[in-house]
Amino acid sequence: MQTVQTIDRPIVESWRSTEALLDLDGPIFDTCFNRKPFVIGHRLAGHPLFDLARLVELSRKIPEQDVEYNAGDIPVNQDPHLTPRTGLSVEETIRRIEHCRSWMVLKRVDRDPEYRELLEKCLGEIQVFSESHSPGMVNKQAFIFISSPGSVTPYHMDPEYNFLLQIRGTKTVHMFDGSDRAILSEQALEQYLSGGHRNLTFDETLNERATTFEMAPGLGLHFPVTCPHWVKNGPEVSISFSVTFQTMDSERRAIVYTTNAYLRKLGLNPAPFEQSRLRDSSKYFGFRVVRRARRTFLGES
Repeated sequence: MQTVQTIDRPIVESWRSTEALLDLDGPIFDTCFNRKPFVIGHRLAGHPLFDLARLVELSRKIPEQDVEYNAGDIPVNQDPHLTPRTGLSVEETIRRIEHCRSWMVLKRVDRDPEYRELLEKCLGEIQVFSESHSPGMVNKQAFIFISSPGSVTPYHMDPEYNFLLQIRGTKTVHMFDGSDRAILSEQALEQYLSGGHRNLTFDETLNERATTFEMAPGLGLHFPVTCPHWVKNGPEVSISFSVTFQTMDSERRAIVYTTNAYLRKLGLNPAPFEQSRLRDSSKYFGFRVVRRARRTFLGES
């Protein structure tokens, strides 16, 4: 049965002050971080960096490959190779987002100094709690999602630790347990973490296993690494700010799954991640040796 989680709290536009941007509960963080999703509060609603005019300006600076946008009225099970486009430009999409039935993500917005500063402040507050669980915060990145009313983000997973902060509008997030192999198989993880597309095939018979979060401005949600989910926007324009990072632990996990994908292609049946520390270490260091050799002798990046 689905569980709906909300927080009834006022939107506090105190981002100009020196106080914390995020409301993080230590015991909840310690219990749930990268194990299960949990809701936090934040003080970014009303921040001028998320005005549509400012986002248009930002979109002009972002490389084409770092802007993803398409029609928003698509099924949860959307084939990524058949995702329909709207025919609009990036700038037109943002300006007409209320009526153009689109979904958009601006990637790596942290290349802009102002958004980088906001990312660093948010992740600095998170690192106070995350460091004891998974030390060494690396690959810090920020994304902005801009979506029309009723837009759908298909069923997928992501490779980073993620805190999604709802800035404007509402959305419903349907999150699934990424450790449940009836929901997410070892083979699906291997395929994705070795370079496959993020979209997954959605089995509607498993829908009642989802935990459902109703997101509104001033709320944020933690997504554990590779937890499958899909999203449905509410009746207004939605803007969300996603702050993400990786650690040595997440990198190690990705490397083991990438190695397992290679071994499976050779006809072997590799042991799952965390079944054997010795095997995981052998795969991790073996992968790094091979990668270093390819860089040295073949000039690969």
